[in-house]
Amino acid sequence: MKGKVIQFRRGRHKIHERHFLIEVDGVSDREEAGKLVGKSVTWISPGKLKKAIKGKISGAHGNKGVVRAIFERGLPGQAVTTGVEIK
Repeated sequence: MKGKVIQFRRGRHKIHERHFLIEVDGVSDREEAGKLVGKSVTWISPGKLKKAIKGKISGAHGNKGVVRAIFERGLPGQAVTTGVEIK
């Protein structure tokens, strides 16, 4: 399953560096997004080394099918609007 990194999870005063919001292809409501909780997420860097950073889906975000994912390490800022693989 494919997804796209939308943004860091953030509040008014703080950005959570390891938490990201992910838009999943084919998921359009909160119920479908809730079924993805616990699945693993992998982001692969676009450079020559192709480093992979793994994470896990922790919950739904809002009512339009967006999910929250917590990664082992923080993703770089260039990861926003790039793709992820959901297993």
